[in-house]
Amino acid sequence: MTTPQEELLPGTRRALLHRIAVAQTEGRAPSLVAAVVRGGRPVWHGARTSVDGHGPDETVQYRIGSITKTFTAVLVLRLRDEGLLDLGDPLEKHLPGTGAGEATIADLLAHTSGLAAESPAPWWERTPGSLRPELSDVLGEQPLLHPVGRRFHYSNPGYTLLGALVEKLRGAPWEEVLRREVLEPLGLDRTSGHPQAPHAGGWAVHPWADVMLPEPTEDLGRMAPAGQLWSTTGDLARFAAFLGKGDDRVLSAETVREMRTPAAPAEAADVMDGVTYGLGLQIQHRDGRLLVGHSGSLPGFLANLTLSVEDEVAAVVLANCTSGPLLSTVGADLVRIVAEAEPRIPEPWRPAPEVDASVRELAGPWYWGTHAFALRLAASGDVSLGPLSGSGRRSRFRANGDGTWTGLEGYYAGELLRAVRRPDGTLSHLDLGSFVFTRQPYDEDASVPGGVDPDGWRGIG
Repeated sequence: MTTPQEELLPGTRRALLHRIAVAQTEGRAPSLVAAVVRGGRPVWHGARTSVDGHGPDETVQYRIGSITKTFTAVLVLRLRDEGLLDLGDPLEKHLPGTGAGEATIADLLAHTSGLAAESPAPWWERTPGSLRPELSDVLGEQPLLHPVGRRFHYSNPGYTLLGALVEKLRGAPWEEVLRREVLEPLGLDRTSGHPQAPHAGGWAVHPWADVMLPEPTEDLGRMAPAGQLWSTTGDLARFAAFLGKGDDRVLSAETVREMRTPAAPAEAADVMDGVTYGLGLQIQHRDGRLLVGHSGSLPGFLANLTLSVEDEVAAVVLANCTSGPLLSTVGADLVRIVAEAEPRIPEPWRPAPEVDASVRELAGPWYWGTHAFALRLAASGDVSLGPLSGSGRRSRFRANGDGTWTGLEGYYAGELLRAVRRPDGTLSHLDLGSFVFTRQPYDEDASVPGGVDPDGWRGIG
């Protein structure tokens, strides 16, 4: 399906085309294709190619490498949502005898399992998967390089184990489960484990000469859940929309939000670079915005999917070369171009439904000691609490339906917020995980821990 180009302004479309043209030229890619999604819908497609004539469109397949991991993570989280496993379960509980069973499902999803980055030699991306028929062949004699759960260490074998877990619990091959549970419901009919025409060929471009060498296209076998898939900008645009809002046929909005939440401890260099990892998704802070998605590479191909949830803009970029353009930068730039040139228009403000007076009474300023905070009511029934000025602890709280709220983020995530009333029913204070918030700083009429000096506030005599 051809996307409606007129939905973006001409200047925006030209800026997008210019960005991918520079990437293809400077990166010396045989071809480069890209798509942009806004508000959950594809709004732009562009292509640059070294071949005269018809350029690749949104139906041409490219190999997407490690973006495959995000698809595998979706399958695992479906198992969790169905109650077939818990993310805290050790792998051994469901897939015994691997030698890496101490790692939890969450560790494998977030690359904190301690497993090696690669399978033992020979180089698995350029050799047949038949050389590694068993999980033991993928993991090698010493699969663990680091203590489980202590550090982020990207692991392709880790996602091989997750694929095997899916096969064990579903009783069917990984690719069959993927097609039935994800590809078909989302309408990704041009995403497959093996290339389907029309598809691009993979090339290596000589680093010091403008000549090319065809790359082998291997079936990765056991390693397929880590990087096997072929897809198109059209399909990945729809997948990006799903990662932004969820789809109850596959995963709820709450679960895809969980995928986008940091789950791996960041090392010092990662903190400096503003990057971390969620559950099957890479997370980075760039150009003042939070971006999630995944990159991928296999000999002959590069791929990137980048999403800004706040801007409701996503970009997909694919190229058929082993190295060259830095597609993560290109994807982030495409998102930035649209987000800055045509900012998201917010939904109209609407008043909330009738709010119970006892809840409305909680709104307004509160003090934790001498720190000033404000509690605000949302139309959803949730509340938010944050400093009146400057930075500090802040969170949204979900209503529990019993007059309490549970923190959703930050320092107060999981903590219980409740209003404490006096015997006569008047409001005394807020209790938040044992912290007391009062209407006045150290309100003498509230139960302030440690009490309040009876002589009250004073100046210097």
